[in-house]
Amino acid sequence: MIIDISPLISPRLGVWPGDTEFTREVSMDTSHGDNITLSVIRTTLHLGAHVDAPNHYRAGAKAMHQRNLERYYGPCQVMAVELPRGERIRVEHLTAAIAAPRLLFHTQSFPNPEAWNSDFNSLSAELVAHLFDAGVRLIGIDTPSVDLQDDKILESHQAIADRDMAILEGIVLTDVEPGLYTLCAFPLALEDADASPVRAVLIRDVS
Repeated sequence: MIIDISPLISPRLGVWPGDTEFTREVSMDTSHGDNITLSVIRTTLHLGAHVDAPNHYRAGAKAMHQRNLERYYGPCQVMAVELPRGERIRVEHLTAAIAAPRLLFHTQSFPNPEAWNSDFNSLSAELVAHLFDAGVRLIGIDTPSVDLQDDKILESHQAIADRDMAILEGIVLTDVEPGLYTLCAFPLALEDADASPVRAVLIRDVS
């Protein structure tokens, strides 16, 4: 079973306030008599389901094309957490034992990717440290960021950078049950880029 956890990419998809929204310009179109359909897109790289590169939040760090792809594929755990909107997830909010090196948080605090809300949940630096010590190497979340919208220090991004972990943001876990899966969320090999949109999916063996 393949479960798509990526929002639909369209001009309606919300982006970080002040960032570049997704647009698509069609230069040739078979429906208008052209022999092919051809189009160009303009967008932030932090669009929908996406992975951050370390150079997004730390000067001199690795860019997207330099990341090890093994981080973005393999055993994964989905964990639902409950806490007030606008707060950081802390160790006491964990609802299960850590069981995989990739952990995705289902917060339900950013329910509609096409209707931006600023009071989404994020991670805490103490949680990042705890997860790393428990063997987690990729952290994902169903919100636009692992940090709160108004956090200019980016405490969780920095904690992740200190440990060379991977980040997956903007996923949709609405209909995903907590448990174990295989994650596939490969970034594009974008030279020197600070992020990449991904088609993130969870795979579950139903045999």
